[in-house]
Amino acid sequence: MAIQDGPLLWVGLGNPGSEHARQRHNIGFMALDEIARRHRFSPWRKRFKGEVSEGTIAGRRVWALKPMTYMNASGDAVQQAASFLKLPVDAITAFHDELDLAPGKVRVKKGGGVAGHNGLRDMRRAFASAEFWRVRLGIGHPGHKDAVIGHVLGNFAKQDAAWLSKLLDAVADAAGLLAEGKPEDFMTRVALLTQEA
Repeated sequence: MAIQDGPLLWVGLGNPGSEHARQRHNIGFMALDEIARRHRFSPWRKRFKGEVSEGTIAGRRVWALKPMTYMNASGDAVQQAASFLKLPVDAITAFHDELDLAPGKVRVKKGGGVAGHNGLRDMRRAFASAEFWRVRLGIGHPGHKDAVIGHVLGNFAKQDAAWLSKLLDAVADAAGLLAEGKPEDFMTRVALLTQEA
């Protein structure tokens, strides 16, 4: 993973405002909120066209950023933060919703396509590169492309609460492995934690 010793920038993708808070598209915000809470990051404050919180995980300085620009302009906030912190693209990790993964499943990858995800698309535009890391948080596919927008922008249902809570807990619990540059171990740990009864 990121091999430099400097800080890391972890970006949750989502939309600001209470009306969006429980939407599937905002699972990136939810993951960052839980990581920041669990690892006792600083209080969230307004900066870089977003909200930032910082802390240390596994000995690495981590900046958490939730862009407040709306999904389609996420790259502006991320670019500002990365520029200020003088970070290379591979020190950046985006946490985002993933239609092509079953609910509660997690995959980490570097680079790749954006699969219609506007937040990822705008980050790629901002950096003229897609070589940042992604933590893909599965929300499942509604089964038909015409239903995708409603699914993504819909709130998590009551029956989602159990797996969602377990997933967010697992991501926060395993965050140290991500900070250490061990994505495979991170995925294994999350899978283990989310399958336990």
